[in-house]
Amino acid sequence: MALARDLCICLRKIEYSETSQILLLMARLHGPIRVIAKGAHRTTKAGASRFDGGIDLLDCGQAVFTDRPERELATLTEWKLMDGHPQLRTSLRGLYLGFYAAELTGQLVSEHDAHPELFDALAAVLESLGTPRREEAFLAFQLELLRHTGYLPELRRCISCGRTDMLRGFDLTGGGVVCQRCESGYPQRLPIDPRLLGILQYVEQTGRTAPSRLPALTRHQSDPINRLLAAHVQHTLGRRLRMPPYVLG
Repeated sequence: MALARDLCICLRKIEYSETSQILLLMARLHGPIRVIAKGAHRTTKAGASRFDGGIDLLDCGQAVFTDRPERELATLTEWKLMDGHPQLRTSLRGLYLGFYAAELTGQLVSEHDAHPELFDALAAVLESLGTPRREEAFLAFQLELLRHTGYLPELRRCISCGRTDMLRGFDLTGGGVVCQRCESGYPQRLPIDPRLLGILQYVEQTGRTAPSRLPALTRHQSDPINRLLAAHVQHTLGRRLRMPPYVLG
């Protein structure tokens, strides 16, 4: 039986029984994989456990699992916790954003589709969510995730005429912004404040190359942008996400 070893972040977990878990792991070199951790909560007489007593959401660890992509569910055979992100456990806002980042990753990245750069971006944002830079870091991660998965909306020019100024709305069906001249042709458009669109454009341009230059954002700025991106993702996927009500208030 072929085994693989990879660095993984837990995106989703289901307590399968009193001792076992079913997990969705984001593996750096293998992409998202679904695994069963048999006996995750079981300990030996000496008090040891192969899985450190169970795996929690957002935990990062070295995993060993069966490498058979044709199987719907792999088997996790070893887990060594590397980072449990304790800084997030003291910040409810940071924890919710971390859960939302995990949900978005699990929904937008196909199983076994490896994105090492995206894994690194997720690991980095989980570190930032416990700091005062959480709002801008999370927004930059969302845009990076959308870019990697091919779902990044058009943010710089009107999807109808190509105009780059007087952008006042966002059309979910067209997947991008519309200008004042063309907005009458998009009755279902969502309004967008041009100042917030400017922030969104700047973060999209700067987040990858110079994250230290990201502007400090307040929730008054980030919540409307996150709400717009959540609507875009939900429309694209055709289903509602679980975390936006907790993240957006």
